[in-house]
Amino acid sequence: MKIVLITGGSSGIGASAALQCAARGMGVVITYLHQPDAANDIVRQVEANGGKAVSIRLDVACIESFPAFRETLEALLAKVWDRASFDALVNNAGFGLFSPIVSVTEREFDSLFNVHLKGPFFLTQSLLPLLADSGQIINITSATTRVATAGVAPYAAFKGGLEVLTRYMAKEFAPRHIRANSVSPGAIRTQLGGGLNDEFEALLASQTALGRVGEPDDVGRVIASLISDENGWLNAQSIEVAGGYHI
Repeated sequence: MKIVLITGGSSGIGASAALQCAARGMGVVITYLHQPDAANDIVRQVEANGGKAVSIRLDVACIESFPAFRETLEALLAKVWDRASFDALVNNAGFGLFSPIVSVTEREFDSLFNVHLKGPFFLTQSLLPLLADSGQIINITSATTRVATAGVAPYAAFKGGLEVLTRYMAKEFAPRHIRANSVSPGAIRTQLGGGLNDEFEALLASQTALGRVGEPDDVGRVIASLISDENGWLNAQSIEVAGGYHI
């Protein structure tokens, strides 16, 4: 059985990825920050369908908490799966902020940087001893790295950095046969950045070839598919999942 760790797995794309992975027979570890009840609900859904899942609190912006998190994860892997390692890390946790460059504060900039680039970098570094050889890393980025969208410059810049980091992970972890890819969602119906109102959703749908915004499962299925053995030759790629956004 493969075991996947998904940060920010209590809602949105992370929750969908957890359920999609579990449906394919994988064990699931999800992290949450402010939503323990939502995380526990995902765990219950997995267990109700015969799978195994656990949830752990993690603040991706708090680098100093990573050693304790790794110890907790190691103990749960041994207790629940009788394993000393896991097979896939999905760096998904994040938040959105809409603010033009002229009004972004240093605090907002640093907060976005810590969650979307610095956190995934050092969390991956910290968890490498527990990541199995021939495992994989999936970094969730954004279509805003390709299509400039006014108001999300820091978010998009750090997601772009994460795309570059993905290729370096694939290069440096190759001796252990660890693959690294990034998944780049377009407009998805989640609560990231406060969610979508009807007017904004209609605008985004009109800019998408398939005529709608995406659902979390549109991305969750891609993540689960990448972790499966079916896509074992994909490496160092950025895969946009956006229904044809701005083509």
